[in-house]
Amino acid sequence: MAKLSNDSVIGRLNTRFENRFNQIEDSYGLLTIETGKEDILDILEFLKTDGELQFNYLTDITAVHYPDLPKEFAVVYHLHSLVNNVRIRIKVFLDGAYPAIPTATVLWDGANWMERETYDFFGIQFVGHPDLRRILNVDDMDVFPMRKEYPLEDPNRMDKGDYFFGR
Repeated sequence: MAKLSNDSVIGRLNTRFENRFNQIEDSYGLLTIETGKEDILDILEFLKTDGELQFNYLTDITAVHYPDLPKEFAVVYHLHSLVNNVRIRIKVFLDGAYPAIPTATVLWDGANWMERETYDFFGIQFVGHPDLRRILNVDDMDVFPMRKEYPLEDPNRMDKGDYFFGR
């Protein structure tokens, strides 16, 4: 069997999902595609079940907050084809007012905790998730700590003054 390359993965994806990708890049050898939330489950299912690709291992689901972009949240999926020893990253950008995306628990049971963690820290709503609630933070917390909505440090702290550091 020939080694699966990023170009062959792109070819298979473009054959099946022509014009449904916003961006495709191959930086540092890691194939990264960007798509919309309406297509994410179809793409994930194809990557998992396709006999040639076999991206059947969900490595991670996380998010990134870009407060200066029009769609300020990116949900990021990392998949691994254990058979072909190839990885792929899939990004979906979401609006900040109500960041929601379909759940991947219909494809991987392991997505349950990854989505709960992403919800807990970023506030991403995974529509259809069987038990979307906080997993690491306290239940009555009303903020999402990984959002870049707050200053990194308290500007009123006196122990951080330059004069303490010879400046």
